[in-house]
Amino acid sequence: MASKQSTQHKILDAAQSLFAETGFNDTSLRQITSLAEVNLASVNYHFGSKKELIQAVLQRYLLVLMPRLDQEFIRLLAAQQPNSISQVLSVFVKPLLELNKVHQNGTRMFLQLLGRGYTDVQGHLRWFFNHHYGAVLDKLVLLVQQACPALPPSELFWRLHFSLGTVVFTMASNEALAEIAEADFNENVDIEGVILRLLPYLSAAIAAPVPTIAQFSQTVPVAAGEGR
Repeated sequence: MASKQSTQHKILDAAQSLFAETGFNDTSLRQITSLAEVNLASVNYHFGSKKELIQAVLQRYLLVLMPRLDQEFIRLLAAQQPNSISQVLSVFVKPLLELNKVHQNGTRMFLQLLGRGYTDVQGHLRWFFNHHYGAVLDKLVLLVQQACPALPPSELFWRLHFSLGTVVFTMASNEALAEIAEADFNENVDIEGVILRLLPYLSAAIAAPVPTIAQFSQTVPVAAGEGR
């Protein structure tokens, strides 16, 4: 049993490292088995396919993250009045930081992998999230709707998508950002500090008033020759 678990862990560790670095599409099973020092048959035996391996890599983190978030969402939904968007987003901090217990730099690693799922167009992950965690995600959407009742559903979709992109980019580059903060501003910022700086930005972006078409057109410069 110990040998079986060791092989699984070696495959998962190698896979997540390569997936985060080069993406799901550009990482082959042979690269994973080479790094993990196992044979190709062991991947098929333990995980079945590359898609299932991708899901298993994320599942290591999701099994820790999602139950904690679900508890926090239930607590917020039980409040007598709508929570602010800042209150909703703040509940992510501790559960995300706990991912560092799953793996070294687990918080950054998980968010990088999550971003890869979008940029590499892994459609099976949408099914995977909806199937296993759809009820939790529905609670999040409901809380954001309650906090920002003026946002139509389509606008809410875009803003949550933009927010995820911002989070993924920030986490992917957090080490470089920390070095710049230390060199230029004499600030020592860890991963928690980066997240806490990010939350007010995301809160303001999500809750911003929806511009009308007329307002938007006034802010976009007209290219030379257009409108003639």
